[in-house]
Amino acid sequence: MIIRRNKRFTPEVSTSSLNDIMFFLLLFFLIISTLSNPNVIKILLPTADAAQNINKQQVSLTVTADKKYFINQTEVNVNELEQALARATQDIEGPTIVLRIANNLNIQDLVDVMEIGVKLNVRMVMATDKR
Repeated sequence: MIIRRNKRFTPEVSTSSLNDIMFFLLLFFLIISTLSNPNVIKILLPTADAAQNINKQQVSLTVTADKKYFINQTEVNVNELEQALARATQDIEGPTIVLRIANNLNIQDLVDVMEIGVKLNVRMVMATDKR
């Protein structure tokens, strides 16, 4: 006598937990991507072959293509730039200002900002992108 099964076995994959896993991965990568780049203001920097790393405390000064000035992501009026830089660097020993200036601005805009650094007697370094 031959005994046969009435039902065939059909393999199934449970995908109910995949939604939760994908959500947590997406959330993790979004949080990490915001932490990896502290400079939220997007500008095109000039390029250079050589680079120098700075280990001291630094103040970030960003000048966008439409000549908006930001000190550590806080917008500053051009007339108050010198006073704002003085306040930002007053508690730092041997302050360094990292100047991020858009690559399509004139040299005169760069010189104007660097003159303020000379008046305040702070070290200014221009940030560039690698080629």
